Amino acid sequence: MTPFTENVIEIIRSIPEGKVMTYGQIAGLAGSPRAARQVVRILHSMSRAHRLPWHRVINAKGQIALQDDESYNEQLLSLEAEGVEIGLNGVIDLGKYQWRPHNK
Repeated sequence: MTPFTENVIEIIRSIPEGKVMTYGQIAGLAGSPRAARQVVRILHSMSRAHRLPWHRVINAKGQIALQDDESYNEQLLSLEAEGVEIGLNGVIDLGKYQWRPHNK
C-alpha cells in the first residue's frame, strides 16, 4: 500500500459522525491535491475491507456523487441517520457539515 493510500484511509477513518469531506479535500490532506479520482478508487476498492465510513465522502459541490440509485439512497439514508441534512439533488451544506481536521 502506498503512503498516499494509507493517508487516505486514515483521513476517511477520522471523519466524525455527522460530518463530510470532499474527495479533493481528502486528496489534498493526503499529499496529492489533484488525486480526487484516486480517492474515489480507494473508496471503491477498500471501503469494505477497511470498514471506512464511505458515506461521509462527497463531491466538491457538496453533492452525493453516486449515480446508481441503490448506492445513492444508501449514502443519503446513512448521512441522514447521522443528522446530516440533505437538500434538493443530494446537496449538503458544506459550511455546516464539512469536517476540517485541525491538525492537518
